[in-house]
Amino acid sequence: MHRIAAKFVPRVLTQDQKDSQVAICQELKETVKNDPTLLLNVITGNESIIYAYDPETKLQSSQWKNPGSPRPKKASMQKSKLKTMLICFFDQEGIVHREFVPPGITVNADFYCDVLRRLRENVWRKRPQKW
Repeated sequence: MHRIAAKFVPRVLTQDQKDSQVAICQELKETVKNDPTLLLNVITGNESIIYAYDPETKLQSSQWKNPGSPRPKKASMQKSKLKTMLICFFDQEGIVHREFVPPGITVNADFYCDVLRRLRENVWRKRPQKW
């Protein structure tokens, strides 16, 4: 006998939930087949933590040395304590809206709703025919 750990999965679905997901995906696939321009209107988003430091590249830190001289040493960078979150939305053409979360602000439902309102206003100004 040997001990093994259970495999982590995002969620355990019932057979009805799996069947429902398959049906929705097939319906979406058929919709895109009938209207190839549908995905042109899709906007997706992402959040990333941005740290406030700019590490020196390997080329920037290189030095000219004689063959007998010791190799220069470089300390590895530690992550900065200064960080912020970037919320970015994009479509097939590129970024349509981005904003940094102000320091000390918690991203909750109210904050995110405000971000989505600003996104809608920003996209509406650029291409009202799609919305």
